[in-house]
Amino acid sequence: MIRDLTDDEARAALPLKWEAPDVVPAWVAEMDYAQAEPITEALVAAVRRGALGYPPHGDELGETFAGFARRHWDWEVPAEASVPTGGVVGGMRLALEVLCPPGPVVVPMPCYPPFRDVVEVSGRTIVPIELDPDAEDSSLDLCAVSRAFAAGARTLLLCNPHNPLGHVPRREQLVALAALAREYGARVISDEIHGPLVLPPLDPAGPTFTPYLSVDERGIVVTSASKAFNMPATHGAQLVLLDPADRERLDAAPIPAQNTWSSLGVVASAVAWRDCDDWLAALVERLAAQRTLLAELLADRLPRARMRPLEATYLAWLDLREYGVDDPASAALAHGVRLAPGQDYHPGLPGHVRLNLATSPERLERIVEGLATALAQ
Repeated sequence: MIRDLTDDEARAALPLKWEAPDVVPAWVAEMDYAQAEPITEALVAAVRRGALGYPPHGDELGETFAGFARRHWDWEVPAEASVPTGGVVGGMRLALEVLCPPGPVVVPMPCYPPFRDVVEVSGRTIVPIELDPDAEDSSLDLCAVSRAFAAGARTLLLCNPHNPLGHVPRREQLVALAALAREYGARVISDEIHGPLVLPPLDPAGPTFTPYLSVDERGIVVTSASKAFNMPATHGAQLVLLDPADRERLDAAPIPAQNTWSSLGVVASAVAWRDCDDWLAALVERLAAQRTLLAELLADRLPRARMRPLEATYLAWLDLREYGVDDPASAALAHGVRLAPGQDYHPGLPGHVRLNLATSPERLERIVEGLATALAQ
């Protein structure tokens, strides 16, 4: 059910990712797979009927997301809790500026680079909490969070599941974080765009996805169907808020602050949440196979590489410090492979890359081979 795009198809469909000729891209978080057919059909039908106007005030987004959450996570979330917005990062900025108390913002590191940018453009100060690159556990350091809250930080940006570490926070960890937020009157903004992409557990005690709002009614979730269903061009996301007062504050925000969403984004998202479970199940199965293949390729070609346990997403975090190259991404680019530099996610951290494995097995082999050749030289 998951169809690999050919190189030519991928260049046409994903022009940013595939912009460099003669380079196999494994950097930006897009998948080299064709979209689910129900999404394509719905978008084509919407364009044919001329549905290119401003989005309506009422739509199917909340209802279809609630159904998805019920089926996949056994989570009952009210349909009215979803507030459309243009994108996840724009939604985070809106939440910071409209809903969060003043004060510094805690940002766990490594992080998706726009996490740092959105704090800065919102006029806040970043309080980084850095993961020891040699730590076995990728869990959030709750002692450091407590210290940051005690020192005056009043917001934390959570990535659940985590990009780039591929970690799925355990429910008990989120419960403890929620308790700290309540104790200090802080709020947690949880980016849950990768929630549908939890992979089959590597061991029987492996994690399941826990929506942050299921443990903290004061939390703010920002999510989108765009990542799991490979459609960022549709420009659709949503904030999920349990407090009606929060939703009223967002409704009252001026138009320039609201990062207006797209009518086509609502159409595509509603279809994804409602009609694409089979496609998503096939995708997760494919990504799990790619995870296994990547581990085998690394063991064979880069045996000193360390890959964080990939519990979710299709983005592997590789520690290559044993090869003595500070910037492996630059070295790989010279050999026809483009990876995301680790220092984009954790400034000052040498020897790391983020590798996108959502491609064909043949391309994944070429990616690892190019990286291995680069590090050998």
